[in-house]
Amino acid sequence: MRLKFGLPKGSLQESTVLLFKQAGFQLSSTERSYFPGIDDEEMELVLLRAQEMSRYVEAGAIDGGITGNDWIMENGSDVVKITDLAYSKQGLEPVRWVLAVPIDSKVSRPKDLEGKRLATELVNMTKSYLKSHKVNAVVEFSWGATEAKVGTGLVDAIVELTETGASLRANKLRIVDTICTSTTQLIANKAAWRDPWKKKKLESLATLLKGAIAARSKVGLKLNVSKKNLKRLIDVLPAIKRPTVSPLSSAGWFAVETVLDEKVVRSIIPDLKKAGGEGIIEYSLNKIIY
Repeated sequence: MRLKFGLPKGSLQESTVLLFKQAGFQLSSTERSYFPGIDDEEMELVLLRAQEMSRYVEAGAIDGGITGNDWIMENGSDVVKITDLAYSKQGLEPVRWVLAVPIDSKVSRPKDLEGKRLATELVNMTKSYLKSHKVNAVVEFSWGATEAKVGTGLVDAIVELTETGASLRANKLRIVDTICTSTTQLIANKAAWRDPWKKKKLESLATLLKGAIAARSKVGLKLNVSKKNLKRLIDVLPAIKRPTVSPLSSAGWFAVETVLDEKVVRSIIPDLKKAGGEGIIEYSLNKIIY
């Protein structure tokens, strides 16, 4: 038995491949191939656009996949959301779909869009947003270059994906409102989720991917310390849980090992040294399973 699984092609592809690698999988593919290889005989991969992923998962063409929650909502797909893979570093960041207009536009609120024309790739969500504000406007599907369409007067406003808003500002656009916020999701179709073998495989995959994500903001730390300095060192040592302390072959000395946030490494290493730590080693982590 094999698990048919979809990977997102496009903007999420590189970060997803890196995540799988960190989780312990090796992926291989040619530049033009839509069927990457994987060193897991129980999995079969296919590359699909994130926009289409939830539709194929819901239909049962594939058992599961990775896509944005925005496209699940846009397609109205009835799928199982196994876990959120959002992470604010090295890809898979939470993103926003925003309503934007030219800087000099008189539109300052949704009501001002009455009778206007909008362009977006997120058509259904945009229509729902306008309906919730009781606004009648024309919503056109955009195949790309959406920012240019409002800048050249083809439409009055756009609904576009953004992380920081930098691209919108560069194109002399301003944000009026946020339509929705989206994170990356690991999903499955309901039939696969009811299958004991496939469910177990999907749950195992979720555990490994979440473990890889958790490890991205952490590092491991090893050091030695004398018995007389042990308590003083532990008192200044942050950790997820209590650090591991093991006696060394030299009497009166201990090895201490722990995991901590990467961002505090610069400040804590000098403090550990002052507290009596010796032979301090910092190392990267692949996975942390809580």
